[in-house]
Amino acid sequence: MLGETTSSWQDKRRTAARTEILTAAWAVAREHGLAGLTLREVAARVGMRAPSLYSHFASKHAIYDAMFGQAWTEYERLADAAEAGLPAAPRAALREIARFHLAFAVADLARHQLMNVRTVPDFAPTEEGLAPAVRVLGRLRAHLARLGVTGDEDVDLFTALLAGLVDQQWANDPGGDRWTRLLDRAVDMYADAVGIPRP
Repeated sequence: MLGETTSSWQDKRRTAARTEILTAAWAVAREHGLAGLTLREVAARVGMRAPSLYSHFASKHAIYDAMFGQAWTEYERLADAAEAGLPAAPRAALREIARFHLAFAVADLARHQLMNVRTVPDFAPTEEGLAPAVRVLGRLRAHLARLGVTGDEDVDLFTALLAGLVDQQWANDPGGDRWTRLLDRAVDMYADAVGIPRP
């Protein structure tokens, strides 16, 4: 575009290349598992040689970190829309929060594992990559607090309950609903335990 500075044009190209690399990395992870992600395969999919990836990402773990941040950012974006329509009744709101999380988690195994299971040896997200996950947890705490749930152990129990259902679903009935259909019962048990009144 006329009048556009070279640095701006280069930034756009760099951003587009990073996005293309991450798209390819997700495709490889979905086909071969997170541990099966190789720089050679990612580079081949974007028409580069593997060493060229280092001009965009410092390491394979930097790609995982960008994927991690991207996944939680997408979760946060979709949660914005879902939370706008939460019902006023506390248990119904809790069910919707849980339903959203389960639906997101069982939609994509590679994404779920990177976000929540830590299946990549020696990978830990950077502060930047972790930031959207921290915001999501803060929003969950705020929602639970509005429902009267404020204790750290009670918040931990809710996240563990959801994680257990998701992990059972992926491990024993991927693509089905054997564990996800137990969600309403599980949420009611939790609500009873933390004192959220029944309708």
